[in-house]
Amino acid sequence: MPAAATTTSVPSFSTHAEPASSAPNSFCIVRVNRRRPEARVRMASVRAQAVDTSISPRVSALRPSKTMAITDQATALRQAGVPVIGLAAGEPDFDTPPAIAEAGINAIREGHTRYTPNAGMLELRKAICTKLQEENGISYSPDQVLVSNGAKQCITQAVLIPAPYWVSYPEMARLAGATPVILPTNISENFLLRPEFLAEKISEKSRLLILCSPSNPTGSVYPKELLAEIADIVQKYPRLLVLSDEIYEHIIYQPAKHTSFASLPGMWERTLTVNGFSKAFAMTGWRLGYLAAPKHFIAACGKIQSQFTSGASSISQKAGLAALNLGYAGGEAVSTMVKAFQERRDYLIRNFKELPGAKISEPQGAFYLFIDFSSYYGSEVEGFGIIKDSESLCMYLSEKAQVALVPGDAFGDDNCIRISYAASLSTLQTAMANIKEAVSLLKPCVAA
Repeated sequence: MPAAATTTSVPSFSTHAEPASSAPNSFCIVRVNRRRPEARVRMASVRAQAVDTSISPRVSALRPSKTMAITDQATALRQAGVPVIGLAAGEPDFDTPPAIAEAGINAIREGHTRYTPNAGMLELRKAICTKLQEENGISYSPDQVLVSNGAKQCITQAVLIPAPYWVSYPEMARLAGATPVILPTNISENFLLRPEFLAEKISEKSRLLILCSPSNPTGSVYPKELLAEIADIVQKYPRLLVLSDEIYEHIIYQPAKHTSFASLPGMWERTLTVNGFSKAFAMTGWRLGYLAAPKHFIAACGKIQSQFTSGASSISQKAGLAALNLGYAGGEAVSTMVKAFQERRDYLIRNFKELPGAKISEPQGAFYLFIDFSSYYGSEVEGFGIIKDSESLCMYLSEKAQVALVPGDAFGDDNCIRISYAASLSTLQTAMANIKEAVSLLKPCVAA
């Protein structure tokens, strides 16, 4: 809530060593008349006006991202000398592959530092079209692609949102004036949306369905057969669009396979495919994403982008072009990172299964574990208090284990906590040892 406006006294100013006006909240304006031997001073009191600090109700209603807040807090603690292990951010710990970084450096050296077309460089949009055709089986022309300042910028409204969801989906919907309709899923079904449940909740007023596969925060991957069932339901509602968030498509573990929703029969015309370079190519700081959709949607989104940010960084776009030239699915550079992510995932799964009461859905993609720790809710810890929900559990683990995690309530499921394994194996081993020691002081209150 904005702080209440306060009135501040402004000091008086005078050319004479005379006491300032005694009137509160005033200042003196001094005017010297050079036509007369003696200066005539005219005093004017101007009451200071309180500044209106109110914020738009729509903006005021937004909740800050817990993942960013916890990550920033962990960073501040480390800078203060507290050895906190941050497993909150969805950011690869790898450096951007050298070929991509070099392309960015060359872009600067070669003078590619000016504005680009609002929709993005034509050569990059052509490369994205080629990638989508060869890797995803969906065909677009350059005027059906919009390059943006990160994939997040491509997502501006939503209605039907399966939970657990990425923290920003509901807030983006509210900011756009839409009403989020949350569709809960179950850990026993790998957090995948059941078609029959979607059929119950969908209505003629439904405008947009968001699907994220591989999922943040669960790592779940929708099999093609399940997506086809969802598509059959979507097809019955002419006004319903689908936003398919595919930012983690290359971070996937066998035997799972990625399917682009737009590749399904009848879905191209109503699907907005969001993707980017941050996750698979370790380019989070480059802020580069894209949207592929029928031309009229791209034209509308382009108008919004032109008024808010204009096109993405020219340097980042040159680096993105180099990323797409690494080969199919990012080539060896990406496959090396995926292999490391899988090793870390397997390590954490083995160890968390040793904790009594913890429920795990094995992720098939991305780099997160979304673990149900609700059996520990109600536990009381001396010197801390009662673990009553995901937030208090994460607070306890931050204090006792010095590991920063994200509470599940930020993702729409208070039973769970999210752990990012986008960190080195040695870091995860230290974190796991600390978590086990902290959890050993708790006792499950509910049978798993």
